[in-house]
Amino acid sequence: MKLLRHPVTWIAVAAVFGVAMYLFQPWRLFTTVEVNEPLPEVAVAASPSATPTSAPRAAVRAPAPEVLLSGRFVTHEHRTSGVAKVLRLPDGSRVLRIENLATSDGPDLRVWLSDQPVTDSWHNFDDGEYLELGDLKGNKGNANYPIPAAAELDRLTSVSIWCKRFSVSFGAAALTR
Repeated sequence: MKLLRHPVTWIAVAAVFGVAMYLFQPWRLFTTVEVNEPLPEVAVAASPSATPTSAPRAAVRAPAPEVLLSGRFVTHEHRTSGVAKVLRLPDGSRVLRIENLATSDGPDLRVWLSDQPVTDSWHNFDDGEYLELGDLKGNKGNANYPIPAAAELDRLTSVSIWCKRFSVSFGAAALTR
């Protein structure tokens, strides 16, 4: 009983509580970050007018992006749904587009391209090669993630919503043609 009345005990309890709150961030189970980015577009500039007195022509809308790969998310540690698409833009750049994503918010969520197969288990994603595309922009909605030109999409055949803090996949999608 004396131990509970000692100030050091209460300081230790407060410190443990503070660390646990920082690590687990339990309030994020009840928060939603919604993002709704438009489909990426690349404007193609028209050639300048031949006469110096006339106004330059407006930019012309480029053709729609080409879908190279796509897949549906499956649930791992948290219920996850949506579609992942690898798009090639008219300028040749590539983007991972995640559409209609619905998953839990969480601490330190990242978007990974991985060489690991998508199964019912999340344990394999950090075993192989992966390429981090950045922080998850929102746990609901549509978002675009640029893919570096050097990324080998023949080897990186899946995408995972990865919680870096706890090393778990919230959900993943196999990318197929």
